[in-house]
Amino acid sequence: MTDDKKHMAHTVTVATGDIGGAPEGAAGTGGRPNRRVTIIREPAVTRRIAHRSALQKVTSNGTIAAAVMVAAALLAVIVANSPAYEVVHEAIETPLGVTVGPLAASMSVESFVNDFLMAIFFLLVGIELKYEMTVGQLRRPRQAALPMLAAVGGVCVPAFIYLALNLPAGNVHGWAIPIATDIAFALGVMSLLGNRVASETKVFFQTLAIADDILAIVVLALFYGQSPDVAWCAASLLLVVVLALLARAHVFSSKPYLFAGLVLWVCMYNSGIHATLAGVILAFFLPARSDVRLSHLRDWLSSQARSLDDDYDDEAHVLGQHDFTASAERVEHILHHVTPPLQRVERLISSWVNFVILPLFAFVNAQVRLMGADFAALAADRVTQGVFLGAVVGKPLGIILVTLLLVRVGFARLPRHVSWDQVVAVGIMGGMGFTMSILIAGLAFPNPFEVVAAKCAILLGSFAAGVLGILFVRVHDALTSHGASGGNAAGRPARGDAPAPGEGD
Repeated sequence: MTDDKKHMAHTVTVATGDIGGAPEGAAGTGGRPNRRVTIIREPAVTRRIAHRSALQKVTSNGTIAAAVMVAAALLAVIVANSPAYEVVHEAIETPLGVTVGPLAASMSVESFVNDFLMAIFFLLVGIELKYEMTVGQLRRPRQAALPMLAAVGGVCVPAFIYLALNLPAGNVHGWAIPIATDIAFALGVMSLLGNRVASETKVFFQTLAIADDILAIVVLALFYGQSPDVAWCAASLLLVVVLALLARAHVFSSKPYLFAGLVLWVCMYNSGIHATLAGVILAFFLPARSDVRLSHLRDWLSSQARSLDDDYDDEAHVLGQHDFTASAERVEHILHHVTPPLQRVERLISSWVNFVILPLFAFVNAQVRLMGADFAALAADRVTQGVFLGAVVGKPLGIILVTLLLVRVGFARLPRHVSWDQVVAVGIMGGMGFTMSILIAGLAFPNPFEVVAAKCAILLGSFAAGVLGILFVRVHDALTSHGASGGNAAGRPARGDAPAPGEGD
């Protein structure tokens, strides 16, 4: 989450927390005490709102979301190697059907999770990309160039390592498995290090991971679709035109976009193009602007407050105060439209994605059955080696070497407070490619043994990358702080401190 989004979330939390009003005697403007003003009549409602705010703090915590996803994956591995496997496997393969008049469609639970629910995940990914291109790091090409080009290195080197190991055996279709970085998983693990990692490093890593997502989405679209169906492709293109027309017509309600996005998903699901990409396409057409003139909002609210005050009758029941409720509804409508559709959809789906969809995806796709497996054959398999070494070795090499090259030739400089040891940590943690890697593994191989080999390598590689990243940062900090007061080694400013004049960009 970027600093702008953290500030926004903090503002929302504060606003929710203040809904009960200021206590009597608290200092107000100019030091005058405030008389308590309670906007909510019922204490039970106030308590529910407070509990909802506490729940929002939990659901917006990236570390908790990553932990839930990892727990779901571990549970899947346990279940897959227990007597419950047959029951769970049968449930995952259960067909789900929808019938509307003469039309009928069905898919398995696994396909529903991987194709439909993951399209909602990709919608959230697309929203994050558009946010970054609008107000985040990606709106400054020069500033974003270094982590974005480092992401290219982090994609190419793992792919080369995989191909070098698998080209002789002909298992080349899995080359894209080790190229991805799971941004939620990686940032969740990085947050465990607290202030050992500078906030600028987290922004650098987030920009890199977003660029990595873009590249992975392009790879998924170009190399892992099926034979295209021309009619359904044409229908998909027509729906993209509809989304573009909605945006051009300045439609600021999210409902038409979501409906068109659902129809787009149906068309893409039947077109041979991977249907999850419908989520990314939808995100890029959701308006990122408000249709309210924000500069005039304060004056308008003041006039509406006077109107509400004139219309209110404290002796009448609210159901009989038609002018008052009409004015209140008008204010509610305008305040709803202050938030852009892009942000409204993000709030709607983010908790569901982090705490329902991704854990479900992890549980369904991490069903790696190892009972009776030949572990020697798995370890010796070139797919296992290519995926594991590509993620754990290739990813750090690509990220670090490209960053080093660009800095050495003078193309870019490291952001302030981002040191080389933290670039190494970013490279190591870039090997955590859980979600996208498992999705690609399921598409890359028809042979179940190769799918199991790839998934084993993904799970072990993600675990190894996370542990190695944490150990590297802790060991490096312990070594550099030994004999240096306050953890400030070699004259380098402590993380979070202000830089010396002329340091940084």
